[in-house]
Amino acid sequence: MSAATPRVVVDPITRIEGHLRIEAETDVDNRIVNAYSAGTMVRGIEIILRGRDPRDAWAFAQRICGVCTLVHGIASVRAVEDALHYEIPPNANLVRNLMIGAQYVHDHVMHFYHLHALDWVDVVSALAADPAATATLAQSLSSYPRSSPGYFADVQKRLKRFVEGGQLGIFANGYWGHPAYRLPPEANLMAVAHYLDALAGQRDVAQLHTIFGGKNPHPHFVVGGVPNPIDLNSDSAINSKRLAQIQDIITRMREFVDQVYVPDTIAIAGFYKDWGAQGEGLGNFMCYGDFPAHGMNDPKSFLIPRGVILDRDLSTIHEVDLHDAGQIQEYVSRAWYDYDGGKDVGLHPYDGETRLNYTGPQPPYQFLDVEKSYSWLKSPRWKGKAVEVGPLARMLMLYATGNAQAKELVDSTLAKLEVPVQALYSTLGRTAARTLETKIFADAMQGWYDQLIANIKAGDTDTFNEKLWEPSTWPRQARGAGFMEAPRGALGHWIVIEDGKIANYQAVVPSTWNAGPRDPQGQPGAYEAALVGHQLHDPKQPIEILRTIHSFDPCIACAVHVSGPNGSGESLQVAVSRTGAG
Repeated sequence: MSAATPRVVVDPITRIEGHLRIEAETDVDNRIVNAYSAGTMVRGIEIILRGRDPRDAWAFAQRICGVCTLVHGIASVRAVEDALHYEIPPNANLVRNLMIGAQYVHDHVMHFYHLHALDWVDVVSALAADPAATATLAQSLSSYPRSSPGYFADVQKRLKRFVEGGQLGIFANGYWGHPAYRLPPEANLMAVAHYLDALAGQRDVAQLHTIFGGKNPHPHFVVGGVPNPIDLNSDSAINSKRLAQIQDIITRMREFVDQVYVPDTIAIAGFYKDWGAQGEGLGNFMCYGDFPAHGMNDPKSFLIPRGVILDRDLSTIHEVDLHDAGQIQEYVSRAWYDYDGGKDVGLHPYDGETRLNYTGPQPPYQFLDVEKSYSWLKSPRWKGKAVEVGPLARMLMLYATGNAQAKELVDSTLAKLEVPVQALYSTLGRTAARTLETKIFADAMQGWYDQLIANIKAGDTDTFNEKLWEPSTWPRQARGAGFMEAPRGALGHWIVIEDGKIANYQAVVPSTWNAGPRDPQGQPGAYEAALVGHQLHDPKQPIEILRTIHSFDPCIACAVHVSGPNGSGESLQVAVSRTGAG
């Protein structure tokens, strides 16, 4: 790095979960030549879990994040079940699939409209739209009932009150008027209206999670199945009324995805086709797999296959073994942690360490010293290679393994946009993949629901397996890997149990895979690699950086969470700020 190289700093990256700093070095043409991703919160959830009952781990692990609560609960109970060789009943598997599927619909719809769409949609421009023309546009895309001129006129009036009052509210602090925005006013008004509709739709997911898990966020789980019994005649169980509610929720989710989310994505993407040629980065993609038909011990039954794609080669799927110490390793050479074996050693999560050591600059500071440690995120690697995880990895895996629905959706989308297959490997492809997989999982929810109903009609109402529930029956030592495909990508929880208590616990989350810093070999993480080559129109308004980073849907809270100095879990945010990491 040259001291004279201009560097653009975006800190914090907004419209994400957690605290993320991006520093980008640019050339004389404002083109990014190097980028650095820094998580600016400290992690410690693993410390909190040591010495606790493994059956309680999920309740603590869920607090890793306020958004991704369900996925950490699922990964945690699966880790314990793997360690102790628990089998769960088919109904429990179906209920978990339904809850995870609903999480995808919630997460992806929220991301597109409330976190990412504002990178492409100029909200203020919507004031110049003709509501009648907007209605014509919306009706040409789908049969969504809320597409009348009167409806769009009402939305426009609400937006006008925000602007005239000097308070854009939820739309504040955007780069409105930036020349990178290309949508006509009518498309912008349509997107703003659907932004508001999507807010109301989030209640459906919360209701489904509450029916099956007791509450949302942080629904209840249990090692060995799910905590809710099925009794069609009981007011305190999953009964006929609640099952009918679940069906209604699934129907409404699918309608919104089909009539609003998918058409909006394709319509907006049509104005940004050049983004189908930038923002990829690594070219390596990994999935752990998920949505089992017959339990977690049968990967061949997973809806999402497991594997790694290297160098865009869709003809070869490399196998992933989460227990293999030579495959999954975390490095801390550029992170504010230490390992007993040194900064350049890679550790498998079973042997993982969480030893904090902040060595960054003291405030106030202009730039991080990226030649040394510069992030609270570790650097996970698969067989020493940096990989991308998330929606793009999953859709590529589904496409490569011949999933018929994925192939039809991808091919038809490429045809509608008139872009080549190479456009998949991009910022635009990543955003489109998130939408298309939502369609696949929302449709799959109906099948899981139908199977659950068929099991109940056949007299099978089991939701919990009590086998090995007593610690006296456990082996003295056990270890297990709990994994799932969270909305943001491959999520793994690794647990080591000794004498009935947690001896070690490590969570390697999707945003650690994607947002982690360079490793001992200097390999960048997915965020860092994806930004290289972007040309900034205005370094003071780097919307190009936001577009690509937001396409990953960062969850830095998941990647770095907090622990108090006594291990109680109290926040360290103030203390960290005093040391310059906040």
